[in-house]
Amino acid sequence: MRGGPSVLGIVLAGGEGKRLMPLTADRAKPAVTFGGTYRLVDFVLSNLVNGDILRICVLTQYKSHSLDRHVTTTWRMSSLLGNYVTPVPAQQRLGPRWYLGSADAILQSLNLVQDEQPDYIAVFGADHVYRMDPRQMLRQHIDSGAGVTVAGIRVPRTEASGFGVIMPGGDGSQVDSFLEKPANPPGLPGDPDRVFASMGNYMFTTKALIDALQQDADDPHSVHDMGGSILPALTEKGQAQLYDFGGNRVPGEPVREQGYWRDVGTLDSYYEAHMDLISDPPVFSLDNRQWPIYTHPGQLPPARFCAGGIASESIVSPGCVIRGQVTRSVLSPGVVVSPGAVVQGAVLHDNVRVGRGAVVRGAVLDKNVEVPAGATIGVNGDRDKELYTVSPGGVISLGKGRRVL
Repeated sequence: MRGGPSVLGIVLAGGEGKRLMPLTADRAKPAVTFGGTYRLVDFVLSNLVNGDILRICVLTQYKSHSLDRHVTTTWRMSSLLGNYVTPVPAQQRLGPRWYLGSADAILQSLNLVQDEQPDYIAVFGADHVYRMDPRQMLRQHIDSGAGVTVAGIRVPRTEASGFGVIMPGGDGSQVDSFLEKPANPPGLPGDPDRVFASMGNYMFTTKALIDALQQDADDPHSVHDMGGSILPALTEKGQAQLYDFGGNRVPGEPVREQGYWRDVGTLDSYYEAHMDLISDPPVFSLDNRQWPIYTHPGQLPPARFCAGGIASESIVSPGCVIRGQVTRSVLSPGVVVSPGAVVQGAVLHDNVRVGRGAVVRGAVLDKNVEVPAGATIGVNGDRDKELYTVSPGGVISLGKGRRVL
């Protein structure tokens, strides 16, 4: 931050994303397309850059080619000012092994910290959809004198088993304990049906992080994970503070979007987050010129609507050609919908082709999928389950380049 403390951003982007298969069969989860023209990693990078954290390392590992390429070609900062966003692949700096966990990923990349010598380190996850001003979290962290501040969001207790749960002390800020995906945690004082879930975003004082990583590396029983190892260790020492994301305010953000955060780690949550974009008014809007989400714009012509083609309650990206009927859907660049085709409640990635008279409902189709003339998806549930991936919530998904039968 110019004129303020030095902050290095570290984005953890090495996750495999098994629960988001088949979308992650050929790419890392942060590289998955979202909202038509974006990648999931664009949200965390936009939040950090908008918040004046302008030196950022993106730690990658699993099938990282498309992610590395996107970060390299899209996120070009001013080298004149010493700013950068750079992908950092696993380098085996500590021996012939890959990352053992998110904490080990940072441990193996401590040369980045030693080069920058920052006062503070923002360690953020790479695959969530939200807007956040990290400067507000940083100010609280500095004022508290804590070793780590963890961002938390209130979620129903019934959803707690999917998250790390932060148990605050009597003052509401000190973290008393951290429970990893508990089945039945106690509720919050005054709000017994909710808990604080960890967002996977941490603000560290540099020395506290380095000391914790080195101690964790010497523990043979550790899982070497930020949420499962580092945060509990600092909590036991009384060095962990909670930052309530519900109080974060982003310029240009309407009241209805305040506190919006989506973990899109499953097909159902990924699909539901897209439906949030196209509701009227949107639960989460991609249009905020005071806090934009950045991405590579591509070099495509505007979308075309021809021969009676229509689209309603939808996002239609550049390069699309619509000759059929599209409703409540999100279309990435280059999608073609042929005459007589019907696309309803679908998420279509780049260059999907929907043939004449075909029907696509309640589905997520990865890039280059071809739906032949007259084919159907989302019409015969039993047939769909036999041929394709179907989520617990009923979302049908086809992987990259798949041809519909």
